[in-house]
Amino acid sequence: MDAVTLRGAEVQKGLRLEYCNVGYNFLEAIIALASGGAASSIALIGFGVDSSIETFSSLVMHWRLRHDDHPLRESIEQTSLRWIGISFLLLAAYVAYESAASLWTREAPQRSIPGILLALASFIIMPVMARMKRRVGLNLNSAAMVADSRQTQLCSYLSAILLGGLVLNAVAGWWWADPVAGLVMVPIIAREGIQALQGKGCDCHGSCG
Repeated sequence: MDAVTLRGAEVQKGLRLEYCNVGYNFLEAIIALASGGAASSIALIGFGVDSSIETFSSLVMHWRLRHDDHPLRESIEQTSLRWIGISFLLLAAYVAYESAASLWTREAPQRSIPGILLALASFIIMPVMARMKRRVGLNLNSAAMVADSRQTQLCSYLSAILLGGLVLNAVAGWWWADPVAGLVMVPIIAREGIQALQGKGCDCHGSCG
């Protein structure tokens, strides 16, 4: 295969991943928001908002991949990276707000079987999706795709935080574990957003733009 054919195959692989990601995140957001509302759980509602933000990131990346053969591909790449960076900062702001509100109101994660199953499924699925996205991003030399893969990876971290908060609250009564873990994540998420806005969404040792 020549380089153009190989690149086209990677683009199609990336598009399939983004289609799957959008579909899963849309379903994830509906389940999280519905179960969070039923259980009056700020943590689950926040997880639904995270899913919505990640859906936005995937849609941006879908736009970027659909224009991979455009003459202005590099400009589109940088625009996509900036929008993904903005989505990171939106996520950081929401997690900070949600966590602070939970601590202020002493809101404990409520027991929700659909929420627990959803968090467990995301904890298993999202790391696999993130690795596949990252591989495509590196093969395409796309900083935007690599940044998008990091957002997918963050979804798995937030799933683990949600699960941990539910378990620790149930077993040890540590109602504050979930929001504190969320606050710990805020600077990490914000740092990713700032790096993406600065055009540093890829750690491919200088190969990405």
